[in-house]
Amino acid sequence: MGRQHTYRATVRWTGNTGSGTSGYRGYGRSHDILGDGKPTLRGSADPAFLGDPECWNPEEFLLASLSQCHMLTYLSVCARDGVTVTAYEDVAAGVMEETAGHSGRFVEVVLNPVVTVADESMLERARSAHTDAHQTCFIANSVNFPVRHQPAVRVG
Repeated sequence: MGRQHTYRATVRWTGNTGSGTSGYRGYGRSHDILGDGKPTLRGSADPAFLGDPECWNPEEFLLASLSQCHMLTYLSVCARDGVTVTAYEDVAAGVMEETAGHSGRFVEVVLNPVVTVADESMLERARSAHTDAHQTCFIANSVNFPVRHQPAVRVG
């Protein structure tokens, strides 16, 4: 067995409008996500489920988590292999399908990283490093739906 890491987050509902969950439309979906020494994140449900569109929702957090993990793993692979990345941006997209019985699941996430490297000689490895990053990303390895990547790599 390898090393284990434990993570903690506190999610505190802030949407009680006075009568709790006495009716489906009568309560707010707002909540705070707290962590020791970290800024509080304001969360809510997706607006399709009566959430506040100005707050992050769980679906967006999942998408951001996959994108963030791929990026951090990719940067590590590049650093180890002598590829100097000077910029990285990903506009990720995910599809969630609702199913019967008030449920649903993500069916796919597509990462679209645009990477800038320092030198043309690094382009080939910078492209193939996405495969290595995908195979070792902790979060992508933890979900039960496909996480694809469509990278673009350029010289800056």
